[in-house]
Amino acid sequence: MNLFYNPEGVGDVAFLQLEPVTGPVNYDKKGNVVTLYQDDQVVGFNIFEASQAGVEGNGHIKLTEDLVNAFQQQLDKAGVNYQLSVDLSPKFVVGYVESKEKHPNADKLSILKVDVGDEQLQIVCGAPNVEAEQKVVVAKVGAVMPSGMVIKDAELRGVPSSGMVCSMKELNLPNAPKEKGIMVLDDSYSVGQPFFED
Repeated sequence: MNLFYNPEGVGDVAFLQLEPVTGPVNYDKKGNVVTLYQDDQVVGFNIFEASQAGVEGNGHIKLTEDLVNAFQQQLDKAGVNYQLSVDLSPKFVVGYVESKEKHPNADKLSILKVDVGDEQLQIVCGAPNVEAEQKVVVAKVGAVMPSGMVIKDAELRGVPSSGMVCSMKELNLPNAPKEKGIMVLDDSYSVGQPFFED
């Protein structure tokens, strides 16, 4: 679930995105809540007077347990029968590249096994500088990149990939190098720790 809020451009309306969708959506308004549907599936909510729920800032807003509870109260108050379920675990974490194999169908892609602390992810990566035994920044499924792109499970040239190993440029960090390549971390980082502190 992702939360977007632009009070200057749109007004005091929070957009809760449950599923990334393209194409037309249907909607139903009850009280301060507009439920967005596509093919009878709830894909998001527009919640008016969002500042009353404690939303602050501009752009992509980090969800907290308090915000989720406040939005749930708004849905309940409007008579919307929907239970919000949110994974609030960190989405940008330190990973350890356990192995690197050549992609069977693409010369410039590698298949990585990456330990992110609580699980091992298979990630297809095209960075020229990625190697086994590196500590890297991993954007897990559900992460929202600074560009607005949402990381999803994908298949690249026939190989499943869950997450993305990030470059400094992709993370919008200052002094990012011009050359292509992932960000390699030093040993002061622990596998599984959040990369961005709250």
